Amino acid sequence: MAKLQIKLVRSTIGTTPNQRKNVEALGLRKREQVVVKEDTPQMRGMIKKVSHLVEVTEIAE
Repeated sequence: MAKLQIKLVRSTIGTTPNQRKNVEALGLRKREQVVVKEDTPQMRGMIKKVSHLVEVTEIAE
């Protein structure tokens, strides 16, 4: 299964509480932090909600 590299490129200041919780659930706490997650429909949905805050790169295995 493919993996996604997710990087928080914008701050969560000024976002809605649901967006902040979504970013935290992705495992991101600080700007420029990078996490690697499995590519699942649930992950894609979470990323779509905060797509304006994150940068996603697909990693092939």
